[in-house]
Amino acid sequence: MAEAVCPWWIGYLLVSPLRRLFQKPEELLAPYVEEGMTVMDVGCAMGFFSLPLAERVGTGGRVVCVDLQERMIRSLRKRAARAGLENRIEMRVCSTESLGTGDLEGAVDFAVAFAVVHEVPEQARLLAEIHSALRVAGRFLLAEPAGHVSDKRFAESIAAAEAAGLSVVDRPRIRMSHAALLERKA
Repeated sequence: MAEAVCPWWIGYLLVSPLRRLFQKPEELLAPYVEEGMTVMDVGCAMGFFSLPLAERVGTGGRVVCVDLQERMIRSLRKRAARAGLENRIEMRVCSTESLGTGDLEGAVDFAVAFAVVHEVPEQARLLAEIHSALRVAGRFLLAEPAGHVSDKRFAESIAAAEAAGLSVVDRPRIRMSHAALLERKA
């Protein structure tokens, strides 16, 4: 599903402690994720959001992490093991055609795609798969880098999400990002 795949080594920059100076995943996710939830991290890379998500869902929840690149998943696996969270995280390598999450239909409480959707040439298909995985009233945080994705392009992504059956319920402020919180209505 990737148009311009992020080089694997960029993953190290994405999990850098310096990123936490302007984006704190624990604070960003706290309003949306509770213990026991099933969560999906789309384009998880090396787990900047995945590990904090695994901490929030607790021992009764799970985080399904999906990425196109095996190297990103391998690094996430090592980081999750070091953090003692590997039993809460299910890691999947997707294809360019599908997230490979058909088995999750209606099972996901919350999904996040951070700086991912703009890289996908067939956004409609990606967003339809996310919609399908979400339970009714499940929520999806879509965020894109403001310096890289124009207002117009982000609006096009929101329109594609709405066409897939998601509705905007909030526009959270995330530093250096466009963001929308969407919900599956039916």
